[in-house]
Amino acid sequence: MKKVFVDGKAGTTGLRIYERLQKRDDIVLLSLPEEKRKDPQAREEMLNEADFVFLCLPDDAATEAVELVKNDSTVIIDTSTAHRTADDWTYGFPEINGLKEKIKTSKRIANPGCHASGFISLAAPLAEAGIIKKDTALTCFSITGYSGGGKKMIAEYEAPENKEKLLAPRQYGISQMHKHLPEMRKICGLEKEPVFCPIVSSFYAGMEVTVTLAEDDMTGKYTVEDIKNVYREYYKDGLVGFAEKVDENGFISASKYEGRDDMCVSAVGCEGRILLVSLFDNLGKGASGAAIQNMNLVLGIDESTGLII
Repeated sequence: MKKVFVDGKAGTTGLRIYERLQKRDDIVLLSLPEEKRKDPQAREEMLNEADFVFLCLPDDAATEAVELVKNDSTVIIDTSTAHRTADDWTYGFPEINGLKEKIKTSKRIANPGCHASGFISLAAPLAEAGIIKKDTALTCFSITGYSGGGKKMIAEYEAPENKEKLLAPRQYGISQMHKHLPEMRKICGLEKEPVFCPIVSSFYAGMEVTVTLAEDDMTGKYTVEDIKNVYREYYKDGLVGFAEKVDENGFISASKYEGRDDMCVSAVGCEGRILLVSLFDNLGKGASGAAIQNMNLVLGIDESTGLII
């Protein structure tokens, strides 16, 4: 059986990966005693003993961890931002054309960002189809549960004294320098990064990413049904699926896929003002679920093994 080490399992992403993998009998989970969790030598030994390593660390720490791996057999799946646009790493979104086969044979896989996953799932197929102009600056807004901010934000939202204060949604990333922007542009083959408006709200997990598509963004006149047809054809397997209907009585809930590891995409709106919508769990297909999916592909087993879909 393959040995797996989750480096950084105390964080939200690492913890969910560890919890999912604990239930499996086809792998062996390696772990360090609490007193050696930050011991450089102990970590290096563990990183090199494992067949698969999940890095659930800040960017600098993830970069340092990669340098500690001295063999050429350990597969590293990095959930940080550090390597997502690096040419010598494979971007871990297998539903995008050409990436699944690369992931299967890769030793260095960069797990996508949560917001980026939603944007890419919507924009990449349309860019490939020649519907979206490559030089347009798309507008994207994304609503996420507060678990996306990690343990510190979870504690902030769940503190009783903050209950009323944090009831309303909060927009952030207002400098337009969000760390997911480079991968959003690169993986979709766009020339410009999107105008991006992320919003955190007072629910634990779930994500709704919306990309607006106006006439000036497209290479011709396309209807909502045209866009849906592209998604129907593009997403025939994997953990991303086309949904004919995403709303309930005119409302779309960002928590609809909470607790799941898959994603749905669709399009709504009218001629000239189309909304592209992606629904998933920010900790599922937006983080931990995607990481395990990538490991499954390298193992050559069903990519949904151990996941909730």
